[in-house]
Amino acid sequence: YVRALSGSTNSSCAFHSWKHTAVQSIGVCYGVNGDGLPSASEVVRLYQSNGITGMRIYFPDADALQALSGSNIDLIIDVANEDLASLASDRAAATAWVQTNVQAHQGLNIKYIAAGNEVGDQGGDTGNILPAMQNLDAALSAAGLGGIKVSTSVSQGVTAGYPPSQGTFSAGYMGPIAQYLATTGAPLLANVYPYFSYVDNQAQIDINYALFTSPGTVVQDGANAYQNLFDALVDTFYSALESAGAGSVNVVVSESGWPSAGGTAATTDNAQTYNQNLIKHVGQGTPKRPSAIEAYVFAMFNEDKKGPAEIEKHFGLFNPDKSPAYPISF
Repeated sequence: YVRALSGSTNSSCAFHSWKHTAVQSIGVCYGVNGDGLPSASEVVRLYQSNGITGMRIYFPDADALQALSGSNIDLIIDVANEDLASLASDRAAATAWVQTNVQAHQGLNIKYIAAGNEVGDQGGDTGNILPAMQNLDAALSAAGLGGIKVSTSVSQGVTAGYPPSQGTFSAGYMGPIAQYLATTGAPLLANVYPYFSYVDNQAQIDINYALFTSPGTVVQDGANAYQNLFDALVDTFYSALESAGAGSVNVVVSESGWPSAGGTAATTDNAQTYNQNLIKHVGQGTPKRPSAIEAYVFAMFNEDKKGPAEIEKHFGLFNPDKSPAYPISF
């Protein structure tokens, strides 16, 4: 994914007529791999007091789901990777999952269910993703909940190609998933990290390009001009979807962030710059898709049990005591 730095396609002109109908939406990922984190009800209040309109949770945490009831916060719920095998092989298991984690809770705004997070990168069986999605879709439809869209969350490592117009899926399992999403109208959930692209390729990537602070165009790709790496990475996903015959599928950025400590270029200044600029930027979209992007910042809290890399502990916007890790405005 390191080389997936930018892009556009010959067909990009076809998308310039798209209406700007999407609403800017910024969520924050709520992970719980830390000591001393606030209660779920306190966390929901912290989202509300900061004007954060969306949340992603990494498993169907009953405490969080209860606290979210009536909150009007848009929600992504992950199916834990270890649960995909049973959901893939057994439609009754998918029905039970929907009953327990969706139907049993009232007053939720569930937008998406993510059938796994970065399954390929975590050594999981990627063959389980699509059948699990299909069984979850069937269970939701049978329950009259077809408005909840099922997808999977993938890393930028599933794409290859530079500039962005040359983006393709390097992972063979992605083509059928992309084509299935095109039939259901669900988006692809993509974890997009200019930070990791920059750290892995500092000789070729200027940090300003990664931080949204470049003064002008850095990569010209046909008619599309790229001033930041985030747009280039997202448009690489769009080119990959097009090349897979799934150009109608939207990309939702299910994680993006920058660490404030623990590694190369991991400072509070850089983290604040990246995340504040991301929040400001998503309303305008990318060169290939100039309409608002739905994005989720990773993550709400610094989580001291994450690892093994030290930086994994330092992606939070807030400390466990609810104090800001650095000032940020939504």
